[in-house]
Order: sequence, then structure tokens, then C-alpha cells
Amino acid sequence: MPRKTAKAAQAESAGERDARLQAELIAALKEIERERGISFEMLIEALEAALMSAYKRNFGAEGNAIVTVDRETGKYQVYRRRTVVEQYSEEPELQQNEILKTEAGERYEPGDYFDVEVTPKDFGRIAAQTAKQVIVQRIREAERDMVYNEYISKLNDIVMGTVQRYEQRNMFVDLGKAEAILPVDEQVPRENYRINDRIRAYVLDVHKTNKGPQITLSRAAEGLVQRLMEFEVPEIEDGIVEIMAIAREAGSRTKVAVHSNRAEVDPLGACLGPKSIRIANVSDELRGEKIDVIRWSPDPATFIQNALAPAKVINVELYEDDGTALVIVPDYQLSLAIGREGQNVRLASRLTGWRLEIAAEAEADEVRARYFQEREERLAAEGYVYSEEGVAEGAEVAEGAEGAEGTAAAESTETVAAEPQSELDLELIRKLQEFKRETFDPLRRSEGNEEAEPL
Repeated sequence: MPRKTAKAAQAESAGERDARLQAELIAALKEIERERGISFEMLIEALEAALMSAYKRNFGAEGNAIVTVDRETGKYQVYRRRTVVEQYSEEPELQQNEILKTEAGERYEPGDYFDVEVTPKDFGRIAAQTAKQVIVQRIREAERDMVYNEYISKLNDIVMGTVQRYEQRNMFVDLGKAEAILPVDEQVPRENYRINDRIRAYVLDVHKTNKGPQITLSRAAEGLVQRLMEFEVPEIEDGIVEIMAIAREAGSRTKVAVHSNRAEVDPLGACLGPKSIRIANVSDELRGEKIDVIRWSPDPATFIQNALAPAKVINVELYEDDGTALVIVPDYQLSLAIGREGQNVRLASRLTGWRLEIAAEAEADEVRARYFQEREERLAAEGYVYSEEGVAEGAEVAEGAEGAEGTAAAESTETVAAEPQSELDLELIRKLQEFKRETFDPLRRSEGNEEAEPL
């Protein structure tokens, strides 16, 4: 046998080395798939795209080039791809990517691809460098996606972490696989955490960034109370008892309205637990924050009465047109209903969605009259005018009207109303007239619901 030349031996050695590297590449990609959970096909497609960019960058983009990587051996090849046609297109730009059927061969039909290998000799070194970069980049991206997917599934849930550091009063928490931020406005003023302290927090937001997912936590969110109660109360977790509304002043007090979907289950007893142990556990997790469990009711007046607990309520008058409720309480219960610095009535208002006016029984008439006066002034500022007959909407006075005509218009008892602007305005007028009659008619106040002629 003829002896191999040194050049031939060197070429063979380079070919063997490339084959070994390509086989190692496939083995590495499959190992990444097993350990990292990244799809092998996704890695191959990313590698092909990166090799295509490297080829264009180093060897130009002449022709319609494609790069393929063999899924078994890892061998990469560059092809010039052309489309088989019956005759060339008229545009020269398209002609360079076309080949006639007669030139391609009988086994090709118009529309098929005709590929010719154009792999450069020095492409192996570039391909190896590119493959390494792609693998590292894909691993980082996949890890970021996995962390994002893990914590996006925990959105509106509770996670455990370790306080890592503070920056401009913002707390950074190590969650193990990711770092989260607890902004200063989501912290509770009464709670103090030191570095390396364990902390449970509510996942408020998760979104992607170039450096990985950014996770925002909260200790002040109302959702934290809800999730803690779901952990402590099996009936809530099972859907038997439902949390209808939560109003919270973090670190101080929270009101929770609950409702039972089964008549035999008491929602308050289920939430409190034996000797109030369940609600006490939630309070302990919130560093002693007081939690009031309120019985929810579909009737607004009853719900408002329950929400003002522990204060007792004599009567609730609802004014639905502006979402206001006048609540009358015994004289000795006024301060209890309002609460320290107005906290009780403030939380009850947020819980029920009504603006609450609290009045002692002895001052109920005065508070009611003051409310209607303020109401009239507010409506007048919005373009409504009160008359003895009721409310006229949009009464207008011409600007610059002076003299006898202006005086006569001012002294006239008739109110000229413009056309109603909407059906809502007409309904408002009707309700205001009804409230005025019910409030100031002495017969109605003395006889309760008994009908009386309006003044």
C-alpha cells in the first residue's frame, strides 16, 4: 500500500478530531436535556441559527445558505439552497436562488429544494466556538425561564425567604433560586427584620427582565391575610367558607368578611377555630395584628351593621345615589363605632364599599340635616338646584344678567329646568325628592313606615 503523505495524515487527523468533537457535542446536549430540562431539539435549532449567523458573518451571505446539524452524529454542513423551477424568474435577485428542472435532474419537481454543500474548510473551528456560546446562553435563558415559570405559578401566594440586604430601605430577599424585592411601601412599619432573618411574604408581581425574573413581595397586601387564613381554615380551602371582602391597615388591624355556602357551617366559628386558635395563628404571623372576622350579608344595611362591630348599631339609612349610609349608634357607643383615629369606621367603609356617616342617637337629626345641606350644596355646585317641589337639574342663570330682569328672575319662585341630560339624572332627581319627603316629613319620622302626604 502506498504510504500516506504528511498532509493526508494531518487532514485525516483533523477529520477524526472534528468527528470526536461533534459526538461530544451531541452527548453534551443530551445531558443538558436530562439535567436542565431543556429540549434537545430546541438546543439543536438554536445551534443551527447561531451557526448560520456565524457563516454569514465570516464567509458572507452569498446565495440562500442554510446550516444543518445531524441529530445523531453532530456533523454540521452548510448548503446553498435553490428552488427548482421550469424557467427562471424575470428578476435577477430571484434567479440566483433558482435552478432549472433540467439542470437539477429528473427526481426533482418544480417547487422542490436543490441543496449543494458549500461548507468552508475552516468552518469547524468557528462552529465549535459558536456551539459553546450557544449552549451557555441557552442554559442561562432556560434557567431564567424555569425560575420565572416557577414563581409566576406562585403569584398571589406566599413564599419563604431570607433577608439578604437593604438598599434605600428596600429589602432584598433570597428565595433560593431567585432574589426578590420587598419595596418599602409594601413593608409593615411595625415589623423589623435583620439580615439572615427568615420571612414569609406575599408574591405581588413577577415579570421578566434581561437579568432574570423580577419578583416583588409584600407584607402589607390584603392577599397575605387571605392566604394565611386559607392555610389555617380548612373550610376556606375547601370552598365551604368564602372570604367576601378584606379591609386592612397593615400592622394594626384587619376586617375580614366571610360567608358560608352551607347553612350548617358557621363561618365565624370556622375562622376562629377552637378557643380562637386559628385566627390567633394568623395574627401571630402578622406580628400581633388584630383581625376582626365579620359575617357578610347581601343586605347592605346588615353588612354595614356587622362591619362596625364591636360597636352596636341602632339604625342604618342608605342613600344609594351617592353611596352614603347614615349610621345611628347609641350615644355611649359613638367613640367605639368611630374607633381610634377613625380606624373602625374607616375599615368598615372600605370593607362594605359605602361612605359611612356615624351619628349618636341624640344628634341623629342634626347630623342628618347637616348631611342634606352638604348634599344640596354639592349638587348645586354640580348644576342641580333645590326647590320646594324637589330638585331641578341644570338651572342656568345667564351671565351678566342685571337690572329688573335679573331681579325678577331671582325673586321668582319658579325654577326653569333645562332638558335632562340622561336617564341617570332623572333617577337621581326622583330619589332626592323621595329622600327629602321621608326625612323632613314629621309624620313619617313619628309613624315609621306609615304612609303620609308629602309637604
